Amino acid sequence: MSDDNRLGDYLRARRELVTPESVGIPAHGVRRVAGLRREEVAMLAGISADYYLRLEQGRDRNPSLQILEALAHVLQLDATATDYLLRLGAPRPRTRGRWPRPETVPTATAQLLSVIGLPAFVEGRYLDVLAANPLVTLVSPNVRVGENRLRSVFLDPTERALHPDWARTAPRLVAGFRNRIGDRIDDPRVVQLVGELSLGSEEFRKAWARHDVKPIQSRSIRMDHPQVGELELALSKLAIEGTDGQMLVIYHAEPGTESADKLTLLSNLATGAPRSPDVGTNDSALPDRAPPRWVGRTE
Repeated sequence: MSDDNRLGDYLRARRELVTPESVGIPAHGVRRVAGLRREEVAMLAGISADYYLRLEQGRDRNPSLQILEALAHVLQLDATATDYLLRLGAPRPRTRGRWPRPETVPTATAQLLSVIGLPAFVEGRYLDVLAANPLVTLVSPNVRVGENRLRSVFLDPTERALHPDWARTAPRLVAGFRNRIGDRIDDPRVVQLVGELSLGSEEFRKAWARHDVKPIQSRSIRMDHPQVGELELALSKLAIEGTDGQMLVIYHAEPGTESADKLTLLSNLATGAPRSPDVGTNDSALPDRAPPRWVGRTE
């Protein structure tokens, strides 16, 4: 992505994902471009082909709201992606190198992690793990303070093995990250992280090049846990008041299910309580070592 032409890069990436048939254009003969041609986007949006070319090339950076909304319709963007497009097209204030402050977990949130009784952690604006309780580390070993969720998901084979639906969920993590950073693409931490992941993972490069954006929302996940087997969990993300984008992330299972029983077993391990004999797991595979103590940065 070009630091100085974010709007044009986004338009180009999304144009290549729209098929002619989906917008009522017959696809006759051999097409030399993926998706729609520039002139087709311009025609459908009701603007000149020359003006649209200037937008993609970054020679015009102040399109009207009406033009951006027309382009969003042609490019079949949902509400989240449309909002992202509008932000890219809005004039950017001069920041004079001012970047977000270091992230600090509120004391009350840190206390909540220690008593919540569910696997939980605090995720920062760059998807760093800022704080975590012992139970979440037993559920997912890479969720520990100092790790980055994008780096773990795309660069650590053990993380991929933990998620049977990795091919579907990993690109969604990228789309959520892009939505959260918004127009902070030139933030030094974003540049460093995207560069590292682009060099280390072809899957990340492909997902990043799509320019997908997704809202932060709760969802269900499956995990193939090496100790207790398959887990079906809900993953809830709650915004932490008074922070710049921090989220409280909680894994939980439907009460009365086998996954809930397995979480109870892992919780007993985290607290040192006796193991329950009622959960169908390979007990010999369970660790005898003490779980890690919770650590994290607090105010």
